[in-house]
Amino acid sequence: MKVVHQRYVAYSEAHYAGNLVDGAFGLKLFGDAGTHLAITLDGHESLFAGYASVEFLAPVRGGDVVEAEARLAAKGRRSRTVDFELRIICRAVDDSGRAEVLPEPIVATRARGTAVVPADAATTAP
Repeated sequence: MKVVHQRYVAYSEAHYAGNLVDGAFGLKLFGDAGTHLAITLDGHESLFAGYASVEFLAPVRGGDVVEAEARLAAKGRRSRTVDFELRIICRAVDDSGRAEVLPEPIVATRARGTAVVPADAATTAP
C-alpha cells in the first residue's frame, strides 16, 4: 500500500544560495504522507518513532513541484516500517515563471522510518 502527495515548492521556501530548499522540507512532507498512510491502514494517525536512514540525493529548489510517496514496507503488530521517496516532477526553467514537467522524475530524498500505532488502534488489515 502507498500514498502520494504532490506539492508546489514556493520560492519563499528557499533559504540557501542557488534557490535551494533545506532537507527538512522533504522530511515534513514525509510526515504528512506517512500520517495519511497510517490513517488509511489503521484509521489512526500513529506516532512516528524515527528514521532508520535518510539519503539526500538531489537538490530541491523553489519553483519545483514534488511528490512525496509513503509506502508500507513491513507491518508488525503495532509497528509500521515505511519507505519514503521525494521526487521532483516539475522544475522552473528560469526566473521568468516558466517551468516544465520533467520527462523523468528526479529522486531527491529517500528514507525509511518506523511508526507505531497505539494498541487500541492497531488493526489486522493487510
